[in-house]
Amino acid sequence: MRFMIIVKGDEKVEAGAMPDPAAVAEMADYHEELQRAGVLVDASGLQPSAKGFRIRYRGTDRQVVDGPFTETKELVGGYTIIRVPSREEAVKWALRFPNPRGSGEDCEIEVRQMFELDDFEPGEAIERFRKMGVGGA
Repeated sequence: MRFMIIVKGDEKVEAGAMPDPAAVAEMADYHEELQRAGVLVDASGLQPSAKGFRIRYRGTDRQVVDGPFTETKELVGGYTIIRVPSREEAVKWALRFPNPRGSGEDCEIEVRQMFELDDFEPGEAIERFRKMGVGGA
């Protein structure tokens, strides 16, 4: 089972502020533990939304909408993906995730289970994803 630990963006992230070096070191320690345990799949922080864009779908039309985006509490600031045997194991790792805002600060991370290809009805399209090696293949 794969789970994504989602770190929400905030005003500091959107302003392009880099995290405190002590916080980066704490995150590095945690991610090294994940790697040693063999559960780390991927992890990264995201640039401010000013450097991003969205694609808006209206019927069959698509439109590029450049950032920045104003609703910072809804933005993703970073993520970690882990592969563990159960939800309970994901909870244990998530409870150890360093506070992204710094020790003692109010913060919230979100953890979501990702779909695996086996969750879908078998078919030609699913087999194409398997051949690509994506989607939990």
